[in-house]
Amino acid sequence: MTFIKRIDHIQLAAPIGSEEKARLFFQGVLSIQEVEKPVELQKNGGVWFSNDHVHIHVGIEEKFVPAKKAHPAFEVSDIESFASHIRAKGVSIQIDDKLPGAKRFYVNDPFGNRLEFLEWIENNKE
Repeated sequence: MTFIKRIDHIQLAAPIGSEEKARLFFQGVLSIQEVEKPVELQKNGGVWFSNDHVHIHVGIEEKFVPAKKAHPAFEVSDIESFASHIRAKGVSIQIDDKLPGAKRFYVNDPFGNRLEFLEWIENNKE
């Protein structure tokens, strides 16, 4: 029996006072809109972003350490145009061609967390 249906959201950590940097990156660069956090959670700081398919919660950690290896992977369409868009916003990308059947690259968010973006170019996801 399968109990897990889908990933509801991902949470990324960020240092204290970094909400505006998160807005500039996730909304300004990645074009994922900010959504209001529930009132009872607003006191914790952080900021949430969402579109029809992706929900990202940026949570504040007092002793923040960026995730350099562990990362979320976002499937995108037209990865070349998306990479151009990211570069035009001044964000460096690291292309990785090691995953068969996919084009992908990595970026670091403003806090050093690793993010993967990929587009499957073959029907097989291996």
